[in-house]
Amino acid sequence: MPTFGRLLTAMVTPMNSDFSVDYERAAELARYLVANGNDGVVVSGTTGESPTLTMAEKLKLFETVVKAVGDKAAVIGGTGSYSTAETIELTKRAEATGIHAALLVVPYYNKPPQEGLYRHFRAIAEATSLDCILYNVPSRTVVNLAPQTTLRLAEVPNIIGIKECADLNQLTAILSGAPAGFTVWSGDDALTLPYLALGAYGIISVAGHVVGPQIQEMIKAFVEGQNAQAAAWHRRLLPVFKGLFAVTNPVLVKAALAMTGFDAGTLRPPMVEATEKERETLREVLASAGLL
Repeated sequence: MPTFGRLLTAMVTPMNSDFSVDYERAAELARYLVANGNDGVVVSGTTGESPTLTMAEKLKLFETVVKAVGDKAAVIGGTGSYSTAETIELTKRAEATGIHAALLVVPYYNKPPQEGLYRHFRAIAEATSLDCILYNVPSRTVVNLAPQTTLRLAEVPNIIGIKECADLNQLTAILSGAPAGFTVWSGDDALTLPYLALGAYGIISVAGHVVGPQIQEMIKAFVEGQNAQAAAWHRRLLPVFKGLFAVTNPVLVKAALAMTGFDAGTLRPPMVEATEKERETLREVLASAGLL
């Protein structure tokens, strides 16, 4: 049985006006998310602007968030990159920070073949005692982690699950062949309910920053067999899910956080803040959802 919870949010990384990491605000955000419906957080994922964080910054973020919420919620560290050696180094060093698991994204830009992906993830898992969660997000990495490769990796003892962003056919193939105890979380808020219907366990969310309690209500309704109520929640939340991704993530989720009362600061270049037109559209979405 999974121990990390059904709703995990990939938290943004608060930044100061000079683009430095605001660690105090990161601790506050982690506590805020846990107090607002989240079973745990992912630190330094794509939503956390991981490509522009240094290894030292990531390790300090892990330490900060573990200290803030580690006895109350799961803390999963995004340690993956396009380099096997670098990922192994960061994952091994992250163990000492007290994180509960490592999130390992598919290598981006260098486009390894499936055998390369298998060897990459297996080497990382064998180098750490941490539980490892794969992260397949083809829209960001270009390469898709094929179901057959995922199922090979599921046999590695400490590869315990996957954050999957592929289509429902791929999800079905994974769920049909996965060993007992291998957990699948959706990586797309808009697909949370369809994923649950096919047998996934939960969601590693972006929208959990602003609608965590509502997502929990949707999941609870589904788990309890109240399918009509779950579907109603899905329909109600879908405009928020889509609205947060009208621009490349995490531009709008940082804007949404500020609008709903938690300012997480700026974004680090090459990311840029939302335009006023983008903000106005987002305000309308959040207001329609009763969040403003």
